[in-house]
Amino acid sequence: MSVINFENIALTDAERQPCEIWTRVMGYHRPVSEFNRGKKSEYYSRKCFVENKAVQHLDAAEEICSCAAE
Repeated sequence: MSVINFENIALTDAERQPCEIWTRVMGYHRPVSEFNRGKKSEYYSRKCFVENKAVQHLDAAEEICSCAAE
C-alpha cells in the first residue's frame, strides 16, 4: 500500500472543480447558481447567524435590564 503525500499535490485552476452552493428557499433546496439576479443579490447580502455573538448580546442586555428591575 502506498502513502499519498497531500502536501505535494498542486492543482492548476483548470484542474479545480467549482464548489456548488445550495440553499433552502421556500421549503426546498436549490443551487444558488440557478437564482435570478435579484435573488442572488439578496442571497449574497444575507448575514450568517453566529451563536456566540447572539449570546454575548443577550448577556449584555440582561446586565442593562437587571438594574432597572431593582
